[in-house]
Amino acid sequence: MGNIKLREVSKSFGSTKVIPSIDLDIEDGEFVVFVGPSGCGKSTLLRLIAGLEDVTGGQILIDGKDATGLAPAKRGLSMVFQSYALYPHMSVRGNIAFPLKMAGEDKATIDRKVGEAARVLNLTDYLDRKPRQLSGGQRQRVAIGRAIVREPEAFLFDEPLSNLDAALRVNMRLEISELHQQLKTTMIYVTHDQVEAMTMADKIVVLQAGNIEQVGSPLELYKAPRNRFVAGFIGSPKMNFVEGAEAQKHGAQTIGIRPEHIAISKGEGTWQGTVGVSEHLGSDTFLHVNVDGLGTITARADGEMDVRHGDRVSLTPDSSKIHKFDQNGLAIR
Repeated sequence: MGNIKLREVSKSFGSTKVIPSIDLDIEDGEFVVFVGPSGCGKSTLLRLIAGLEDVTGGQILIDGKDATGLAPAKRGLSMVFQSYALYPHMSVRGNIAFPLKMAGEDKATIDRKVGEAARVLNLTDYLDRKPRQLSGGQRQRVAIGRAIVREPEAFLFDEPLSNLDAALRVNMRLEISELHQQLKTTMIYVTHDQVEAMTMADKIVVLQAGNIEQVGSPLELYKAPRNRFVAGFIGSPKMNFVEGAEAQKHGAQTIGIRPEHIAISKGEGTWQGTVGVSEHLGSDTFLHVNVDGLGTITARADGEMDVRHGDRVSLTPDSSKIHKFDQNGLAIR
């Protein structure tokens, strides 16, 4: 089991409230991602669940039992940090086995669990190497292996890929997702990278200033953001926002349209503008178009579309994909 419930959980550092009050249900076996900008409280919330920080108020329930006052070691959770924190003098085998030795497990059990973790993480051929002989991705897998052998109720990941280069991040993202499919264990993952959140999560928790802005599946947040903050945070490139007379035509204070929901042509269209910067990514090209009276609008084009800096183009937003927001930034349905 790995069911975790937060009931009116709050956290203050002195007179500063970091987490005002949060209610959240994490179901057994879910992959839940906490996402938000730097300083939004996502890592603090993870540390409260882990027991590395004391709650100021509220309750944390793990499998129906009150864990609010339990020491971290008593919660049945394993945490993987941003830094690998491996013992440099120990082999991969020794690093993975370390928590089992500390728990007093017998040698046969240790060998079995280390062997199984190494198999799952493709580390079998590296068990006798030292951390300095491994790549960054392999070191992170060793850190995950050390967590796996404890057979926790849930895994807690605190921005585990931020120290890796772009290619390794993509590979490790896939490996962690595959690991979740194999283990079927609850995972809570903290990141500021909304692409990681969208590609890995069963459920995303979007945080801002310690508050939960929205909880839902990646597609729910993409298709039906609750407010302007979520709309602007989820999706890459970001949603375009337009205010003024153009928004008022739709009965809104602000309208939003994603780059992928805008048609581009050199003929007639809703908005006319001049192409500025073009980002050519191969399969796609993102055009930053200076639209008359609206400002810069980002639109996604086919990677082979022949447009250059200074060209005049027309943009036509898909009217069925326009998001409307009121004066408080709340979505109008």
